[in-house]
Amino acid sequence: MTTALGSRTDARRHHDPSVRGFASDNYAGAHPEVLAAIALANGGHQVAYGEDQYTDHLQRIMHSHFGPSAEAFPVFNGTGANVTALQALTDRWGAVICAESAHINVDEGGAPERMGGLKLLTVPTPDGKLTPELIDRQAWGWEDEHRAMPQVVSITQNTELGTVYTVDEIRAIVEHAHSKGMKVHLDGARIANAAASLNVPMRAFTNAVGVDVISYGGTKNGMLFGEAVVVLNPDAVSHMKHLRKLSMQLASKMRFVSVQLEALLAKDLWLRNARHANAMAQRLAEGVRGVDGVEILYPVQANAVFARLPHDVSRRLQERFRFYFWDEAAGDVRWMCSFDTSEDDVDAFLQALKEEMAR
Repeated sequence: MTTALGSRTDARRHHDPSVRGFASDNYAGAHPEVLAAIALANGGHQVAYGEDQYTDHLQRIMHSHFGPSAEAFPVFNGTGANVTALQALTDRWGAVICAESAHINVDEGGAPERMGGLKLLTVPTPDGKLTPELIDRQAWGWEDEHRAMPQVVSITQNTELGTVYTVDEIRAIVEHAHSKGMKVHLDGARIANAAASLNVPMRAFTNAVGVDVISYGGTKNGMLFGEAVVVLNPDAVSHMKHLRKLSMQLASKMRFVSVQLEALLAKDLWLRNARHANAMAQRLAEGVRGVDGVEILYPVQANAVFARLPHDVSRRLQERFRFYFWDEAAGDVRWMCSFDTSEDDVDAFLQALKEEMAR
């Protein structure tokens, strides 16, 4: 396209779209239905900073999934959602109890503590899941001015280890936390995968069991960018709008985040994408179980497979497919499947794995 100044805008593809990896569901592009929704919202003028018609309509969609008291606050990313939500649930002297493996503890660059001013009280878990008993290792000292006050329990559904809380497990956590005067935050970066795994609506393990606030994840489920803080219990939070702005998460052209969430949630795209990603992880796990010398570390309940295999094999395999070490010293790796992972992708990876193990 030639402009009035004579310069030329030349957009070129810089990657091979046939290449697939198993590093992260963030590697996948945006779902075509999401891209179409962005185009639909484009053109003309809409009021900025969330006063647009798309963000207004999103609230009604969230009500259908999470009940009439739910209110969505679209944000840019998952870390921003978590930091904003946790600030809204705590006082300045407050602390958050979470699993040692929680994303807020190990994968957010210290943002909850450095940017949110929060103290994280971590608990080691065998499978990434908290229990009332594990929570009690840190749920004490409310009257001790020398200790940050435990005010929130944060769980991740599904967990960072690919495991999924049952409805009853989350209900027990919520009841236990509330009985001690604490609130419950759910990091739902892959909430769709968890619901697909459990074969229940998302409300079954969120508002129906008393969760106070969700960080709703869309990027890993087919969105181009954006997530949302979803307040389920308005009495549990304080000044969400102000905190979102203070946390640098207020999008001026918010309609382009909201319409993506609408594209996922208005019908069943969120569930179709999650079911497919989960099914590909199951296919991968079934194939891996037939390879001698490879150990699957955790139950495969969503779209992640964690495995242990010889370090040199992983290094060679990484030259053919992208994926990450989870614990390089132990030889543990993580393989993620996405909404666009195909059966051919999985089968090609399994063939490469068998070849490298045989060398």
